[in-house]
Amino acid sequence: MIVWFLFVSLLFFLNSLRGAPMEDLCLDFTLPGFPDYFLKEGEQNIIVNIHNLKEYVSLLVDVTVKSGIMKQVEAFILGFSQDFDISSLQIFSPQELDYLICRRQEIWEAKSLVDNIKFDHGFTPKSPAIINLLEIMTKFTLDQQHAFCQFVIVASSRLPTGGLAALSPKLTIVQQEVMRKKLLYAILEGCGSFDLS
Repeated sequence: MIVWFLFVSLLFFLNSLRGAPMEDLCLDFTLPGFPDYFLKEGEQNIIVNIHNLKEYVSLLVDVTVKSGIMKQVEAFILGFSQDFDISSLQIFSPQELDYLICRRQEIWEAKSLVDNIKFDHGFTPKSPAIINLLEIMTKFTLDQQHAFCQFVIVASSRLPTGGLAALSPKLTIVQQEVMRKKLLYAILEGCGSFDLS
């Protein structure tokens, strides 16, 4: 329902842009990005307009989050069921399953951060910049921790099982001498290449 609402809202926004008709979007009854995947047989050349938009969105949602992924979902269930009876999971809410599978989010305390982060190139746990960084990290909300992990640590919004201690290699923080070298490299490597004067 949410996907349908967002998609329709986007289409109506695009349709209202400078008064252009929806047909100018050149959407047809194929899966966007996959011109050989027909949402409805025999209607692949029909352009989406205000009159058939609801049907188009319904077919698109079905293909992307319902019947179109049913084989993958069935394969996952079959594989998962070989090790664990999936019917016994029905007693848990999605939040409880998340907790059971991913465990409780690690609370970032200064001591655990110091114990599980490598400080290098002149930094120590007592360096003022490190003390400031750790203070900031201990005040992160859960969403901010996820964003930090996504950006800095593992290209995932969650730490591996075992938390920071399980990261391999360890999160390493280095002093600015390394940054200085990288910055100088970036500045000098392209020197003279982009003169516009």
